[in-house]
Amino acid sequence: MTLLDRLLNKRFHANEETSAGSAAASVKDDEPREKVQLSEERKAEIQERILKQISGELQLPAGKVKTTVGLLDEGNTIPFIARYRKEMTGELDENQLRDIEERLQYLRNLEDRKLEVVRLIDEQGKLSDELRKAIESAAKLQEVEDLYRPYRQKRKTRASVAKERGLEPLAEWIGKQPRQGSLEQEAARYINADKQVNSAQDAIQGAMDIMAENIADDAKIRAWVRRYTHDQGILRTEAKDAQQESVYEMYYAYQEPVKKLPPHRILAINRGEREEVLKVSLDAPVDKIHEYIVRQIIKGPSVVQDVLRATIEDAYKRLIAPSIEREVRGEMTELGEEQAIKIFAENLRNLLLQAPVKGHVVLGVDPAYRTGCKLAVIDDTGKMLEIAVTYPTPPNNKVAEAKAKFKQLISKYSVELIVIGNGTASRETEQFVAELIAEIKDRELKYLIVSEAGASVYSASKLAQSEFPDLDVAERSAISIARRLQDPLAELVKIEPKAIGVGQYQHDVSQKRLDENLKAVVESAVNHVGVDLNTASPSLLSYVSGVNATLAKNIVKYREENGKFSSRQELSKVPRLGAKSFEQCVGFMRIPGGRNPLDNTPIHPESYEVVDRLFKALRLELAQLGSQQLLQQLQVVEPEELAPKLGVGVPTLRDILDSLQRPGRDPRDEVPAPIFRTDVLQLEDLAPGMELTGTVRNVIDFGAFVDIGIKNDGLVHISQLKNGYVKHPMDVVSVGDIVKVWVLSVDTKKGRVSLTMKKPQ
Repeated sequence: MTLLDRLLNKRFHANEETSAGSAAASVKDDEPREKVQLSEERKAEIQERILKQISGELQLPAGKVKTTVGLLDEGNTIPFIARYRKEMTGELDENQLRDIEERLQYLRNLEDRKLEVVRLIDEQGKLSDELRKAIESAAKLQEVEDLYRPYRQKRKTRASVAKERGLEPLAEWIGKQPRQGSLEQEAARYINADKQVNSAQDAIQGAMDIMAENIADDAKIRAWVRRYTHDQGILRTEAKDAQQESVYEMYYAYQEPVKKLPPHRILAINRGEREEVLKVSLDAPVDKIHEYIVRQIIKGPSVVQDVLRATIEDAYKRLIAPSIEREVRGEMTELGEEQAIKIFAENLRNLLLQAPVKGHVVLGVDPAYRTGCKLAVIDDTGKMLEIAVTYPTPPNNKVAEAKAKFKQLISKYSVELIVIGNGTASRETEQFVAELIAEIKDRELKYLIVSEAGASVYSASKLAQSEFPDLDVAERSAISIARRLQDPLAELVKIEPKAIGVGQYQHDVSQKRLDENLKAVVESAVNHVGVDLNTASPSLLSYVSGVNATLAKNIVKYREENGKFSSRQELSKVPRLGAKSFEQCVGFMRIPGGRNPLDNTPIHPESYEVVDRLFKALRLELAQLGSQQLLQQLQVVEPEELAPKLGVGVPTLRDILDSLQRPGRDPRDEVPAPIFRTDVLQLEDLAPGMELTGTVRNVIDFGAFVDIGIKNDGLVHISQLKNGYVKHPMDVVSVGDIVKVWVLSVDTKKGRVSLTMKKPQ
């Protein structure tokens, strides 16, 4: 499935619900939300239609889709299905499974809405067979809402007032488009002072209002105008104050076709409009739209032809155009939001899966000016050893005193790495640390700057308070900064995902959708790595398949009261952790040094008997796990030949063999380690053509930001990522990648550096 397909799929999933919701919010609540009762036969028919549609949309075999939906309906999680039900799904990956889940939810909601709309129209006595068929065959929620629009109870409108005055028959007479007769004479019949129809012209105007609303509510016309406006419309922006300097200056006199606007530009324009810097309009080809509506309404010469044309013009200008502009801009915004969320999600996953730096004592530094740099020494397990504060930065400038404290901590605990948060005063602190390292000759010492995004959120949280009740917020932050190096995943899951901040315009998107997507990313990353059952925090455990926040706390409480888990089976003794939760989570739990060596592998306990049969067939012992002999014998096993003999599927046996060859494996170990530094690089040191090695910190639509060791990250524009066409920067680089770059230009005034990944000739 292409990126565009995914975005379009997610776009109408989110946007149509939003559009429908907006439409519903604009009218009185005339729709009691009662569930329509269906026969089992009808339910089966709808289910079959949904499965067929998902299969067609996602281009997946119907059998795989049906099995996946069955597994989801049974309460199985995506990570569990992806890892432990490969035979059943035909080895669909996690992305495909999430696509199925998303479309299933959307289409079921769509079917529920169809049934509800049919019921509501039927209760009005206006449901024809043709209308029922149109509603039932609608493929999108927007289509259903368009069809329901004429029958929805509205607030008081010009049309509803005209109907109260008894002018609907006149509107029907005009709609028949008579070739003979007099409109004025016909309208004069409806003059009624009691109903405030004082003249024939009043009657005609009221009839036109009724007809204009009918035209505006026509589902076919709305669908065509919406599509044509999107395909042919031009978005124009201008400055409210052209003399005002702002980051939106490129949009002070700007225009671009709606269908060509890239997602990040849509969100930038929206933000400029929201901040009241920009005025934004959507220009549609009005003449062409009028011509289309005229062809749909006017059937030939008649005595009311001029009135009909005037009615069409009014219907479009007053009712259709403003509504369609909102809808089209809503669609554009949803597309921009989905792309921003996708960017954030992908960057977050790569950040979470950064290689942990194990086996080192680390000194974490939360830099600051007036309040001083908070220091935290943690051992190789993440345990806090000592907290301190120094004042090497302005306005205090107690450099000598600070160096003495740093040296004392480094010597006392044999510190090997210093980790500095990238917040306020980070570069001044970096300069201080680089000078300190140059003075220490008796040991090898390096430093690294890490993102401290979200550290303050964690530090003020109840979780941090419970972990370190005797420390202040900044001291907890220093510990979090140090731990981010040792185990990024374990530390970052303590923070609300959106606070981590690796993306574009994340504050401008639907926060509900953002939360849903980012939580799915964290869940995927945690289950991909697995967790140590005896050391994992409640925050980490809560993302494990089948485990919620309550169960996570219960697991930790059980561990505290009963000591370390010695086997996975003990999990079943945790209060409220039932058989289904046990099945879903146990394969992702690890117990290093437990009674059963298999408990430290991704092999699910339901497959332990398969492992027994495998070892007997190969004449091996479980005690040999991790030995070279076992590794050699397993490497020559042919899964396709052995699987039938062991009574297991080939994909499962393949996973078992891989797990047995690398027991205790952490998939993050295959990711390049971060770049450690001993000296500072200044902006003034840079020159065009200089070759540098850096770390990708953020990937966005128009390029990637790379940390090369200066105050601000350098930008590699999408055009400079590689030779040849690049569809999206994520096709070339990911957050955490170690890349070789060359300096293109340096703007010392703005502190900006342009980089290229194309090797200079």
